[in-house]
Amino acid sequence: MAATPIARGRAADIFAAGPDRVLRRYREGEGGDPVAEAAVMEYARLHGFPVPAVHDASGRDLILERLEGPTMLADLARRPWLVRTHGQTLADLHRRLHKIPAPDGLRAPFGRGEHLAHFDLHPDNVILTRRGPVVIDWANASRGEAADDVALTWVILTTSAIPGPLPFRALARAGRSLLVDAFLSGVDADAARERLGTVAKRRMNTDPHLLERERHALGAVISSRS
Repeated sequence: MAATPIARGRAADIFAAGPDRVLRRYREGEGGDPVAEAAVMEYARLHGFPVPAVHDASGRDLILERLEGPTMLADLARRPWLVRTHGQTLADLHRRLHKIPAPDGLRAPFGRGEHLAHFDLHPDNVILTRRGPVVIDWANASRGEAADDVALTWVILTTSAIPGPLPFRALARAGRSLLVDAFLSGVDADAARERLGTVAKRRMNTDPHLLERERHALGAVISSRS
């Protein structure tokens, strides 16, 4: 019998792989490149950025350090009074990441930029561990501009459906604007605002996992920036 995932993302499943490791496996047809993803994670780690240790990468699989702690999104549901703190932490992670020059040969999906960008850096991809926040899911890591990475996080925060039970979703929606405001207070919001339409359009055209209500929300962002 196949092992049961301990967590499920939109493109990959997570399985236990011993007491201190997990297996992250892309589903058939998702097109993830674990070897390239592992290389970017190791590059970020060597530049002092908090990522899980990578133990192996091949085929559709990544063997990663098992992180103990909730996601930032889960912690927001449990301790909503920390919404501003978490927004500021998210901004700090962006600032730290964008100080790192992109490695040679990394793609540039927006055709510009010289910095390392995550392009999926939102509260469900931040694990709050004892050693501090750790960023996971580097499949979209690319060369880019800080404004584009910030704008994409802004778009994700404002348009994504919130997973979990109804009370969790209701609470998270109530704090969404506070989280966004705290995040934007720590980044160059003006530069990111100019890129909202561009990044929303690209997300609409390239993300096969969007729900219909997310597409509708993205369409509203695109229309507002036209």
